[in-house]
Amino acid sequence: MSIDSNTPVLIGVAQLLQRAGDEGPALGPLDMLERVTRDAAEECGAGERALAAIDSIGIVEVVGWSPQNAPRLLAERLGIEVQTEIVTHLGGEAPLTLVNEVADRILAGEVRVAMLAGANALDSLMAARKQNSWLDWAKGGEGEPEHIGSTKPGTDEREKLYGISAPVNIYPIIENALRARRGLGIDEHQAALGRMMGRFTEQAAANPYAWFPVARSGEELVRTSDANRMIAFPYTKYLNAVLFTDQAAGVLIASKQAADELGVPESQRVYWWGGATTYERGWFVSEREDVSTAPGMQECARRTFANTGVGIEDIRHIDFYSCFPVAVEVACEAYGVAEDDPRGLTVTGGLPYAGGPGNNYTMHALIGVALRCRANPGEKGLVTGNGWYLTKHSANIWSTQPKPGDPPTGRWPEDLLAGPKPVEVIDQAEGPGRVEAYTVTYDRAGVPERGVVIGRLDADNRRFIAHLPSETALLASFTEHEGVGRRGCVSQARGQNLFSPE
Repeated sequence: MSIDSNTPVLIGVAQLLQRAGDEGPALGPLDMLERVTRDAAEECGAGERALAAIDSIGIVEVVGWSPQNAPRLLAERLGIEVQTEIVTHLGGEAPLTLVNEVADRILAGEVRVAMLAGANALDSLMAARKQNSWLDWAKGGEGEPEHIGSTKPGTDEREKLYGISAPVNIYPIIENALRARRGLGIDEHQAALGRMMGRFTEQAAANPYAWFPVARSGEELVRTSDANRMIAFPYTKYLNAVLFTDQAAGVLIASKQAADELGVPESQRVYWWGGATTYERGWFVSEREDVSTAPGMQECARRTFANTGVGIEDIRHIDFYSCFPVAVEVACEAYGVAEDDPRGLTVTGGLPYAGGPGNNYTMHALIGVALRCRANPGEKGLVTGNGWYLTKHSANIWSTQPKPGDPPTGRWPEDLLAGPKPVEVIDQAEGPGRVEAYTVTYDRAGVPERGVVIGRLDADNRRFIAHLPSETALLASFTEHEGVGRRGCVSQARGQNLFSPE
C-alpha cells in the first residue's frame, strides 16, 4: 500500500510525574514542558535531530500559568525557532482537538514536525499558597500565539446563582438524571458505579505515571468513610477527578516523510486515522432537553467513525474521558460500548486515579493508547475528550498501520454544534412542578448541606432551577429515595426559586 508522504504519524511520547518530597526542587510548567519535549525526542530515537526538526509547537493551556506566549518560551528553551505557535483554550477536549488540528495541517503540508504538550503543577501551586510562598514560574514569550477552542464559559449566571458552578456539583446532577432514566434503584446504581470505577483503579495501580496507583474494590469506592466522604450525592470523594497533581505529557507528531528523514523505525510509529470535535447545542446543563444525555457526544462518535472508516467493533484499546463516572457512562452509550466491556474503558486509570492534570489528561491517555498499539501492531485505539460538563467533545483513532483509502481527517464540513436547541429556563417560577435532576451537597462533617433541583412546571412545562429547603432530614431523603419525578411546589424565597416537595 502506498502511503502519502504527508500522512500524520506519532513518533515520540513522554510523560512526567513529580511529587512533593521528590529529589530536587519542583519543576515549574516550562521546565516540565521542556523535559517531556526532550524525552519525546529521545524516545523517538532521533534525539537532537528531532528537536532541530520541530517547526510547530502546540501547548494545552496550563491552569495557573499565563505567560504571553508559552510555545515561544519553550522554543527558546530548546534553542529552536518554529513557524507555528498554538495554545488551546480551557477544556478537557483540548488536547485531542489540538492533535486533530495539527494532524490536518501536517496532511496539508503546512507542518512537518510538531511537539504537542501540556503540564499541570497545581499540587506545587497549592502547596506554595499554603506556605505563603511565591513560585517563580517563567513569564513572557514574545509575540501572540494562535489560540484554538472555545472561550465560552461552562455555566451561566442563573446556574451560578443556585450553586451549579463547578464539576463537583454539576456532574452529580447529570448522574442522578441518568440513574432515573435507566430505572435503577439508588443502591443498585451505587454498586454499578463502584464496579465500573473499580476497574479503573486496577489500571491506575499498573500505571507508573498515576497519581493514585492504588487498586480499590467497588464497595470501597462508594462506601462513605473518614477518608471517602460524600461530596455531592451520589459521588463520594473517590469518584471525583483529582486536579491537584504535578504531571506533564507530550507527543511528537510528524509527516511520514519527516519521520523517514529522521530515521524513525516503523515499530515506533502510530498513525493518526482521524477524529472529530463537536459542541453541545444545549451548552449549559440546565438548558438541555434531557439532562442525562449528550447528543453532541453521540455526534462526535458518529463523525469520528465516519472520518476514520472504522466502527467500535474494530477498536481494541479505549480511553474514555473519565472526570466523573457519568462521563464514562454517557460515552459508553455514545460509542456503543458496554460498561463491563472486556477491552476496558481506560488505559491510564482515569482522572480520579491516574490524575486529572488540568486540561491535559487526554495527552496522557493518547500516550497510553499509542504504547498499547505499538505493543500490538495492527490493533486500533480510540481516545476521547470532554470539556466543561459533557459540553465539548473530541476523539481520535490510532493504529500502527496507516489508514487505507481516503486521507484521514479531523474536520467536518458542518457546524461544530450538535443536538437539539436549548430549552428556555425561567428566572422566577411558581406553582406545582416535578424534579428532572438534582443533587445534594455535603459539608466536611458528612452532613447534607444544600440541595438544588432542575425541574419542570406542571402548568406549561417550562424549565426551572430551584433550591431545596435547608432541612437536613429532607435533604437526606433525596439521597435515600429517588428524587427524580418527585412532585412539589415552587415558590419565591429571597428572590430565588424554592422547591418544596410534597
